[in-house]
Amino acid sequence: MNDLDDATDAELASRALAGEDRAFTVLMRRHKDGLYRFVRRYVGDADAAYEAVQESFVAVWNNLGRYDGARPFGSWLRTIALNKCRDRGRRETVRRMVFGTRPLEAQDTLAQADQTPDAEASLIGRERQTALDRAIAALPTKLKEPLILTCFEDLSHQAAGQLLGVSAKTIETRVYRARRKLSDALGLRDFDPGE
Repeated sequence: MNDLDDATDAELASRALAGEDRAFTVLMRRHKDGLYRFVRRYVGDADAAYEAVQESFVAVWNNLGRYDGARPFGSWLRTIALNKCRDRGRRETVRRMVFGTRPLEAQDTLAQADQTPDAEASLIGRERQTALDRAIAALPTKLKEPLILTCFEDLSHQAAGQLLGVSAKTIETRVYRARRKLSDALGLRDFDPGE
């Protein structure tokens, strides 16, 4: 372990800005898994999420001088990632308008699985996760963002509201509406992210 591992995010950002590349590497390592989960839920596709995370870290590197060390680095990072996801969504909308919708990928036809009970349970779990990912990705942006931030990123309504520039009450209402839409889309009585 070295002094970089013990440094705060603000210290790492400052050191990275001063030219210490290893400090930025530690920042990325510290936040990449959480950021990937956040982006994956937003875009609903593993490959697109990976690309969006890469784009986010490039944007962080390019804008490191704008980071306010008094604020949580994770919130700043999620704001950048959120903007990258929104940009990706707009590009995808334009692509669909120009080229039409693409057929479901081969990922929907999973490789031949053996028929053991564990394999069957695993397949069912993957199918449920895929359905959930698609349902979340299909939500309108104004519902998807508060849901992901509060239910999956464990932000309070207040913190999510600050990140999105709306009130905590607005977040509460949008999360309620998002959960209702997910319940309908997944054929559940009530969507619970912990299930």
